[in-house]
Amino acid sequence: MTPLSTALQSPPAAPEILRRCRELVAPALTEAVGGLHPWVAEMAGYALGHCEMGGAPAVRGQGKGVRQALAVLGAEAAGGPAEAGVPGAVAVELVHTFSLLHDDIMDGDALRRGRPAVWKAYGTGPAVLAGDALFALAVETLTAPATPHAAAAVRHLSAALRDLVRGQADDLLFADRPWRGPESVRVGEYASMAECKTGALLGCALALGAQLAGAPRETVTALDRAGRHLGVAFQIADDLLGIWGDPAVTGKPVHGDLRQGKKTLPVLLALTASGGSALAELLGSSAVLDDTAVRRAATLVERAGGRAAALREARRQLAAADGLMASASLAPRPAEELRALLSSLAHRTI
Repeated sequence: MTPLSTALQSPPAAPEILRRCRELVAPALTEAVGGLHPWVAEMAGYALGHCEMGGAPAVRGQGKGVRQALAVLGAEAAGGPAEAGVPGAVAVELVHTFSLLHDDIMDGDALRRGRPAVWKAYGTGPAVLAGDALFALAVETLTAPATPHAAAAVRHLSAALRDLVRGQADDLLFADRPWRGPESVRVGEYASMAECKTGALLGCALALGAQLAGAPRETVTALDRAGRHLGVAFQIADDLLGIWGDPAVTGKPVHGDLRQGKKTLPVLLALTASGGSALAELLGSSAVLDDTAVRRAATLVERAGGRAAALREARRQLAAADGLMASASLAPRPAEELRALLSSLAHRTI
């Protein structure tokens, strides 16, 4: 097996893995959303990329369906049928979409996947309502199957949601803390935030699939922990894209995170380096940086080694995920698909 930490190129199978899982989950996801109030269902469909405003079929493609794929593969890796992971796949996809709806409002992000965010398209109040509906629907989805694992699955999802809220709270609070000094954000605090905000749901997706397939507790725990390490790597990749990403790919303005003053890992690592003083002075000079200032900030982060150090930490997190997967008793073929997919996701090459 090729370790995640060294499989830096996207395997050709990764897009096919996602497509297969999306097609399996799509009928159940559509049915679940279709049970909502028609107006709320339209907003949910818009958020999921299924339709445009007014309900017309979507012009742009929908999201990759990362979390739903992890749930399906988690079930298969545990030795169960792919169908066993579908309720978990629907639940995590609904929760992920709910979190994006609310994140965009909290962060003031007007765009999501290159088009107006739900709160810009429908209004803030309606977007909050749609997010609440998706959250409730996710829990209902897990309780619907008459399986002996449903109650445990709901508890697992609830714990992941608690961590997701914790991570989001820390991320919001980081914004008011200084760039340097005793009250500044430490790298360890960032790692805890990223694990909760991003890793909790990725770990939950993998674990739910295995749990619904009847996997032993040790396997469920190993997959949950592997997904959490992946989540930190995933968040670091997102941080890098937030500074140096192509807007045509990310759907967001270039240097957006720097402009908003977000405490991302490349910046935090650059600030601890020997050349971090100039960066700290620049970031602390104004509440909002203009175009010239954000370009200079991005250059200073890179010169101080923040970009390279963040990439090293992402690879370290991938190695930890790889080790946890190797320690679990997984079915060989689904395990290989999981490894291929996780490597691709962490490096945003699909």
